[in-house]
Amino acid sequence: EIGILAKSYIDQGQLIPDDIMTQLMLNELKGLDQYNWLLDGFPRTVTQAEALDKQCHIDTVIDLDVPFETIKYRLTARWIHPASGRVYNLEFSPPKVQGIDDVTGEPLVQRDDDKPETVSKRLQAYDAQTKPVLEYYREKGLLKSFSGTETNKIWPHIYAFLQTKLPDVSQKNAATHR
Repeated sequence: EIGILAKSYIDQGQLIPDDIMTQLMLNELKGLDQYNWLLDGFPRTVTQAEALDKQCHIDTVIDLDVPFETIKYRLTARWIHPASGRVYNLEFSPPKVQGIDDVTGEPLVQRDDDKPETVSKRLQAYDAQTKPVLEYYREKGLLKSFSGTETNKIWPHIYAFLQTKLPDVSQKNAATHR
């Protein structure tokens, strides 16, 4: 039921309030103490970060420092086929025919939250709410930033860093991929 409540905010284009988002995430994290896990997009506010820190041991926070113009360009280039959920990006995975789904031939649509004006508002909200979270974790000595504009250039650095944090996982992967 907390997920349904969260969805009502998303459907209205609003950010989910801290208390609802925190409750949702902390419920999901219960019982995962013995595992390594990675969160993407949470926490987004200092209030959420403080609540997370009270319940979980956080040892690393990764910041992908990508210029807002790059993010805006990529998001506004995203188009979807609503019935199937197929996602196209005009920049790096375009449909064979512009505006048309490759499989069905049906029109593609741009999600409301991928329209330029919405993306700009989301980036402004990020700047106001999430940058303080980065500072919060920087002060704790937990923040590692990676700067760039291309996934294939940033990812090898992130992967190498994660291997230093999770050596047991790296050894298991090496053993299973021989």
